[in-house]
Amino acid sequence: MSSSTRLLIAASGTGGHVFPAIALAEQLPDYEIEWLGVPDRLETRLVPARYPLHTVAVEGFQTRGLGVVKVLLKLVGSIWQVRRLLQKGRFQGVFTTGGYIAAPAVIAARSLGLPVILHESNALPGKVTRLLGPWCNTVALGFEAAVQYLPRAKTAVVGTPIRAQFLASPSPDLPDLPIPPDVPLVAVVGGSQGAVAVNKLVRQCAPAWLEAGIWIVHQTGDSDPDARSLQHPHYFPMPFYNHMAGLFQRATLVVSRAGAGTLTELAIAHAPSILIPYPFAAEDHQTYNANVFAQAGAATLFQQADLTPEQLKTCVLQLVNDELPGSEGAGVLKFMAEQAGKLAVPDSAERLATLVRQYCTANP
Repeated sequence: MSSSTRLLIAASGTGGHVFPAIALAEQLPDYEIEWLGVPDRLETRLVPARYPLHTVAVEGFQTRGLGVVKVLLKLVGSIWQVRRLLQKGRFQGVFTTGGYIAAPAVIAARSLGLPVILHESNALPGKVTRLLGPWCNTVALGFEAAVQYLPRAKTAVVGTPIRAQFLASPSPDLPDLPIPPDVPLVAVVGGSQGAVAVNKLVRQCAPAWLEAGIWIVHQTGDSDPDARSLQHPHYFPMPFYNHMAGLFQRATLVVSRAGAGTLTELAIAHAPSILIPYPFAAEDHQTYNANVFAQAGAATLFQQADLTPEQLKTCVLQLVNDELPGSEGAGVLKFMAEQAGKLAVPDSAERLATLVRQYCTANP
């Protein structure tokens, strides 16, 4: 058996859980890392080329009645499976990014006396984090605002690790899009969940923005049947865009959901934003995230239920027009960009790796 530290990473489901865990793993090249996930989730596509992947059949408690019994039985079975994996693999610790995969990972590890580090990216910690946080050696947080919800847990604010492209000083040029360097650009990021409502709002506003000389890059997601219903030479709709770091650097203003990962990217890019939290996110946690940026002056916050096309249209035009050459605007976007930058933690992955090294070391 190698003397290297062996770490099991439990991260599953969405990019918000998987990408920070990958960023951490890249900071631990001397560790032997294996992965715990769930079948048919994002990790099954991203992880196997990098790390050995183990899966367990565990799910959340969204069901009721007899469905809860089924979920509990799966949880018990998955705890037993993870316990066997940790023993057989002689792991020295577990790192998890929360979500329901964290439950069997944390319980199994602690039953064996192994250290656990949990990272919570949201300003309102998830239910699993609030329940099992006190069992962990430490809960690393993306937002200072989350501390108040974990009174019995040991916490450390480290920010949220981010994709490497955002840390490589990306150029604000977008060579794959024919956008002149001197025109105002609005970037719209609906997100993979609930993008359709934002997309509809934006398409209602876009004609007025385009008439005012604004160019638009619109990441629509892949679930919008009307994604290409608006055609204009200065409007670029696409399901996904691979160069988000450059886009955020180049954008005059970003219209976005308020997932923790996206907000972390906006902060690193010093991008001013209008935030429209996804209203059906668990416990409305995106609103808690957005409030951090709004209260810091880095973003304007609108609730989807209250936002009209007229409000969004007017807000964007006012903010962008204030920044045009020759205008007498108050420099609001510049201020928002500066405030967003103050929320950035560019060395988050390194801070998190330091915590992992503090608690997880190879047995002599």
